Amino acid sequence: MAGQSRKWMILVATIWIQAFTGTNFDFSAYSSDLKSVLGISQVQLNYLAVASDLGKVFGWSSGLALMYFPLWTVLFAAAFMGFVGYGVQWLVITHFISLPYIMVFLCCLLAGLSICWFNTVCFVLCISNFPANRSLALSLTVSFNGVSAALYTLAYNAINPTSPELYLLLNALIPLIVSFTAIIPILRQPPFEPLPPDGVRRDSLMFLLLNILAALNGVYLLLFGSNSTDLTSARLLFGGAIVLLIFPLCIPGLVIARNWYNRTIHTSFRLEGSGFILVDPDELELHKGMLAHEANREGYQLLNDDVVQNPVKTVAVEEDDTDESCCKKLITRDQLEGLGIEHSLSLLLSRSDFWLYYIAYFCGGTIGLVYSNNLGQIAQSLGQSSNTTTLVTLYSSFSFFGRLLSATPDYIRAKVYFARTGWLAIALLPTPFALFLLASSGNASALQAGTALMGLSSGFIFAAAVSITSELFGPNSVGVNHNILITNIPIGSLIYGFLAALVYDSHGFTGTKSMTVESVVCMGRDCYYLTFVWWGCLSLLGLGSSLVLFIRTRRAYQRFEQARISSNIIDS
Repeated sequence: MAGQSRKWMILVATIWIQAFTGTNFDFSAYSSDLKSVLGISQVQLNYLAVASDLGKVFGWSSGLALMYFPLWTVLFAAAFMGFVGYGVQWLVITHFISLPYIMVFLCCLLAGLSICWFNTVCFVLCISNFPANRSLALSLTVSFNGVSAALYTLAYNAINPTSPELYLLLNALIPLIVSFTAIIPILRQPPFEPLPPDGVRRDSLMFLLLNILAALNGVYLLLFGSNSTDLTSARLLFGGAIVLLIFPLCIPGLVIARNWYNRTIHTSFRLEGSGFILVDPDELELHKGMLAHEANREGYQLLNDDVVQNPVKTVAVEEDDTDESCCKKLITRDQLEGLGIEHSLSLLLSRSDFWLYYIAYFCGGTIGLVYSNNLGQIAQSLGQSSNTTTLVTLYSSFSFFGRLLSATPDYIRAKVYFARTGWLAIALLPTPFALFLLASSGNASALQAGTALMGLSSGFIFAAAVSITSELFGPNSVGVNHNILITNIPIGSLIYGFLAALVYDSHGFTGTKSMTVESVVCMGRDCYYLTFVWWGCLSLLGLGSSLVLFIRTRRAYQRFEQARISSNIIDS
């Protein structure tokens, strides 16, 4: 029982780390001040945002470090990288020191790299302590990474709500403090103990309760995250958020009441095993066996095969028999025959499904991230500078809800089963709607609605991407393959941000232009109108790519679900 309690302590520590290390999401809160102090253009400011995202390209270095150093060493290396990266920027923005632009760029790169190292530590902790429910642990902890900006806004309001550079100081200090707090449970990790079926179900219930607590945390931050009426109330609100983060420590005590929960709640859910990463090793072996058996039968065709009747309601897409042959080739050529098949680097890059997935992410979630990086200038151009922290909190909170929602398909798959690539397509729908709404109206309500939709959509994509990569291209290769996928983030950050910066600077001459230490400040709807239109068109491309990916992979998902159902029938 002591070992079981310690593993929940580790999960809470991981939640704390994730909650306070999503420091790249509050860039827009201080970017205008950083731009003014450095005297740089919007294009140069975009390069600083790109530098933070560019850290993801070197994320593999954290895995390499874990091969030679203990986990706690990698944790503190990440903390000190963030301390130096953000700390030096704070010294620059407060005029303590003066550095050339290239040095500030390198500090942003170092700060971005620290986030990747923190994420790796959290992934390892979840996988090693919750092997039977590792996916539920990952989905829960990753969700808290999206709420970092809202927590930092509360801390900012509680200390000094008139000093945007305070965000940089908090970004430097809080992750380091949290690392010292989390080190005790990390050093006292329990030895691995295989769980009986009853233990797996009990842990699944605990994750359900933790998701409910996480949702309450998100609602709290959404309602009170940007309130700054006075210093006292701001400090009370920040204290309330900290209490909500500490509350999961009560989970070990809730284990005692598991029998009552099993009778009243747990029996109405199908939570066997881990649902977030769909590829369970035992079920995968059965699935591969079925594929080998069917390979000797009639050729595999998506458009003409009938779906086998099963107790699960499966959402399918009706194909038109009159489709052109080129469309059929697009759908059927080089299709995946099943889920969980391991892909080497060369095989991954030769897969059409990978590039469809890459485009969907590049033209969906990445646009949402770039939007958050530009949120400070967007608000300023529309005369909403005073509401920047509110918008940052709004984006952060809805990104958090989107991440939580990414686990919903796993809780309802016993009732309605839908391929995860289909959920990806659904998650992309709010992005073009939000961008065209922002392009059509410049009022405060449209800005808030568009920001919320962008956060919701991108949050879902960020959280679901790991499991989709695991399902489509193999769970054992997910570390390498997912790092290849997210190379689209720095590329997109560069391209989309550069496009936005060019439009912004060019309209500084036709709209209202002011010079602040040789930097251009653009005011008016034209500053971002063309950017929103272009981003909206590109997001439609991403939506189309995700739909094609869904059609190409739905058969593989159906085969896997049928194998899972057959396995459950045999076991029963």
